[in-house]
Amino acid sequence: MNDQEFIQMIEGMRNTMVSVSTGGQRIQEANAGYQSSYRKVDIELRKRSLENSNPYSDLWDWYGRWSSGDLPTYRSRRQFLAEMFTPLLQELRNRAAGSPPSTPQEPTGWPRVDRTIGEIRTSLARAETEEQYQAIGLLCREALISLAQSVYDPEIHPSLDGTQPSETDAKRMLEAYLTKELVGSTNRAARRHAKASLDLANNLQHRRTANFRQASLCTEATSSLVNLIAIISGQRNP
Repeated sequence: MNDQEFIQMIEGMRNTMVSVSTGGQRIQEANAGYQSSYRKVDIELRKRSLENSNPYSDLWDWYGRWSSGDLPTYRSRRQFLAEMFTPLLQELRNRAAGSPPSTPQEPTGWPRVDRTIGEIRTSLARAETEEQYQAIGLLCREALISLAQSVYDPEIHPSLDGTQPSETDAKRMLEAYLTKELVGSTNRAARRHAKASLDLANNLQHRRTANFRQASLCTEATSSLVNLIAIISGQRNP
């Protein structure tokens, strides 16, 4: 199967998922063809060393996901599918156009941080319930605690309010670290961006209600902050 045919097959699967969840095709009529396409796509992705971003091998599984409560509108279901399929389709289009494959996220060298970030992304792909989305927030919190413990030195990074951070007070530790390591007006934009990522991740972790969008935002804010601090600390040096 060439790249263009493969892209069209994946787009067809996405369109079928949109249709059955927005008042179009009936699952009973579309499921057999969808399942056949899913098996072929899964095999082709393995050949190309790409991860299958679609965990729904059966349209009834997709029905269980969209009817769980946090995708109540047609628009929310379309958006969910767009977010799930777009990165993969863009990667395939890049390859078809002759662009080099995008490289996977480089490990930071902090094993516990890297392991937790990997677990977060796997959990996000599989999450379906409010409790599972809330668990992603807890994993993001653990990633930031591990990150803070990797870079914070109380003798070098005094806390901003004079309170000695506890071993799990990631926000105080990382704020102190960023303030010390990104001093001066030339670093103002980087400092602002890093602190904004920290604030967003910290805020989303404590939401009592959770859905796909909130969990995704928390994941990206956490990942962004990890990458920024990896650069600042020298972990990304060549």
